[in-house]
Amino acid sequence: MVKKHKNLKSQKPRKFQDAAKACAYIEAIYEEQIAYLRSAFDSFAAGDIPKSKVSGFYPYVRVDVSEADYQKKDPDARHSYGFVAKPGVFETTLTRPDIFKHYYQHQLECLLTNHPVPVEVGLSNSPIPIHFALGEDFHLEQDLSPEQMEAVSHLFDQPDLEILDDQIANSRHRIKEGEAAPLALFIAPRVDLSLMRLKHYTGTNSRHFQNFVIFTNYQFYIDEFIKLGEEKVKLGAYEDFIQPCQNARQPQMPAYHLKGRYGNGITMINIGVGPSNAKTITDHVAVLRPHAWLMLGHCAGLRNSQELGDYVLAHGYLREDNVLYHDIHPSIPIPALAEIQIALEQAVGEVTSKQGYDIKKVMRTGTVATVDDRNWELRASVRQNQRFSQSRAIALEMESGTVAANGFRFRVPYGTLLCVSDKPLHGQLKLPGMADSFYRQRVKQHLLAGIRAMEILRDIPPEKLHSRKLRSFDEVAFQ
Repeated sequence: MVKKHKNLKSQKPRKFQDAAKACAYIEAIYEEQIAYLRSAFDSFAAGDIPKSKVSGFYPYVRVDVSEADYQKKDPDARHSYGFVAKPGVFETTLTRPDIFKHYYQHQLECLLTNHPVPVEVGLSNSPIPIHFALGEDFHLEQDLSPEQMEAVSHLFDQPDLEILDDQIANSRHRIKEGEAAPLALFIAPRVDLSLMRLKHYTGTNSRHFQNFVIFTNYQFYIDEFIKLGEEKVKLGAYEDFIQPCQNARQPQMPAYHLKGRYGNGITMINIGVGPSNAKTITDHVAVLRPHAWLMLGHCAGLRNSQELGDYVLAHGYLREDNVLYHDIHPSIPIPALAEIQIALEQAVGEVTSKQGYDIKKVMRTGTVATVDDRNWELRASVRQNQRFSQSRAIALEMESGTVAANGFRFRVPYGTLLCVSDKPLHGQLKLPGMADSFYRQRVKQHLLAGIRAMEILRDIPPEKLHSRKLRSFDEVAFQ
């Protein structure tokens, strides 16, 4: 049952058959709660100490599908989301309609189409932590005295680590008796935490992130993306180009946003080196529910037939990143997604002017090995080379397997297009002079292939792009 709160005005639970009206009510509840919290906090910061704890609460959306209602409609079996897995009560808390309104409306439209029951919107029992209510641009430590900092945790709700986990996404969530089943992969506080972390790591507000995300680990690619992005905006192909704020602190993983209508542009993030960074950023980008993400990076070519500058299109991964072991074990296969693979191959063909069988001259498809040791070449070669050979690996690097595995884990379509920058097993090590020559020759073409692939994917309707391969047995209804 949803209890009444002191700050609840006219926002009582209501049922809707219209997704747009439901979203408008979600927004009204959220904005009322946030305004209440911010007003109370402003008074507190000015010295007016409240007599009791101040709480605001997230809106919720709930759907109750009976056995009879479940049998009335037959969702399109080709789709991977938009319907509940079985009869029952399903719900989730919601946040930031300024970012997610279009996403929420699409999810609710799918639910209302597939099940002949209304959706209920109301005020949940889940409190909004004051850090999240104040937003990404407010810093408690800067704006309060030490005495106020000590008091704030007693007067306002704080993030609760007991509920901030990924058990739903990891298919480990167990429903307690009388509890509703989850409607989405992430509850509102988990989403809010990631939105705050994205600002911290990337230097840009989460509202700028686009539905198509490219990860790279080289600033060379970012420099070229800035040039191409600004050109595309001038030509009217995109609406705006957003870069991280210029201040004294360079963000750890800066993000750049080529903005399109309804968020259907391209975000590019320099994630730095290593699987730990790859997991960190994808853990947080995932809450934005992008339509696809790609890894564009460099790799060591493992085959003698490969040349520096050749492309590698991953269709499988030998995962030895050691950062996702507890969330998605390396024994779990990460399948290639047809829509992504086709788009990447088509894009490479367009930018290299090679078609059909001739693409094999510049690109090889196969297994990519992802390791957590940049100096893997210094290990004894006999044992690891045997494993690479048995797995039929054609390339080795440090991020792609993690990016793909987290895409699989979080139901985000994923892909990898790498470029061979060295061949250590054949005496061609990545050294300064050799690397500089490679970068000058290949960066722009590689990036153009990635951007073109995203534009191809953008033209595919979301319900067709999001693969059924990514969905588990008792899957949530939201994409």
